[in-house]
Amino acid sequence: MTQQATLPSTSVSPTARQVWTRARGIALALVVLLAGAVAIAVIRSDTRHGTLDPRSADPQGSRAVAELLADRGVSTRVVTTLDEARAAGDPDTTLLVAAPDLLTERQQNALHSTMTGTGGRTLLVAPGSWSVERLAPGVVADPAKSLGSTLQPDCDLPEAQRAGAADTGGNRYTTTHLQATSCYPSERLATLLLIPDTSGDGDTVVLGAPDILTNDRLDEQGNASLALQLLGSRPHLVWYLPSLSDSTAAGTEGERGFFDLLPSGWLWGTLQLFIAAALAALWRARRLGALVPENLPVAIRASETVEGRARLYRKANARDRAAAALRSTTRTRLAPLVGVPVAQAHAPEALLPALSTHLHGDGQSLHTLLFGPPPGDDAALISLADQLDALESEVRRP
Repeated sequence: MTQQATLPSTSVSPTARQVWTRARGIALALVVLLAGAVAIAVIRSDTRHGTLDPRSADPQGSRAVAELLADRGVSTRVVTTLDEARAAGDPDTTLLVAAPDLLTERQQNALHSTMTGTGGRTLLVAPGSWSVERLAPGVVADPAKSLGSTLQPDCDLPEAQRAGAADTGGNRYTTTHLQATSCYPSERLATLLLIPDTSGDGDTVVLGAPDILTNDRLDEQGNASLALQLLGSRPHLVWYLPSLSDSTAAGTEGERGFFDLLPSGWLWGTLQLFIAAALAALWRARRLGALVPENLPVAIRASETVEGRARLYRKANARDRAAAALRSTTRTRLAPLVGVPVAQAHAPEALLPALSTHLHGDGQSLHTLLFGPPPGDDAALISLADQLDALESEVRRP
């Protein structure tokens, strides 16, 4: 019977203290990042609203033009529903529609019928072909946009003459209205139209781009002058920001779905992200082929290599491979000690008889120890390593 030596078992798995020591830096960074995000959200909650929002101080917001209008005695009120916008129809009010393309067909028809003949001004910001033909009948949006953003007035409209060059370049329009004033042309198509109301003193302004209203472009060219004149012709300004949560947007035949409301650039951007993700996956994927040995740049202690390999086995839950490696190495070292050629070290019929004769032990126990099944858990694997070490020590004993 082989003498079993009792050796202390040593676990190579990290302790809870070691895990905390390694992870506390990352945890602290996440806490700081979360706290910073919350602080920024709280600080900016009253100033950040969205694009073309007169309450927003963001670059794409319109708080600056609202403040300038207030200095000139023009009050600005923000509305987000169609009912509130329709209630703004009177001669002393300018209604600005910030995103006409977000309105459904029924909303567009209802808004146009309400604003016609009120004597006020309606300003449509960059309407596309989906909305401009219903909100301003007789106006057609050209599919191609203007090549430049800064354009010259080239018209007799007093507001445009006083403002001079402005960033109106964007959507381009044609109209069948004989009394309409076409300004800021790009390749003979207007980017600003003023259409008088034949049934009253009001008018409709179609603006091809929102740039003259945003905070980051207001101080360029004649943007501020043109914006203040167009929006300040009446003492009251109602700023309509269409919302998808508006109840009037539901129940409309021919209503566009969610994907119809997304700009085409979003779809192309999503496709590009998928392509980039696929390329990144190919770049980072495991390469197939033979392994190429490389010389280590530094000398590594054998104990570190053993411990590192043991951790890899543990991470992969590969107790069978770890046990096979331990048994194979032990058999290779024991074979020369008992007079068996190394080539026959892994043959039970050659190694076990010589080993039993040398130790005067039970051959069945040796067979289980050196050629048995893989251990069922980590404790059994550690016990196997201890028994193999004890067996080798006994064979080497004089």
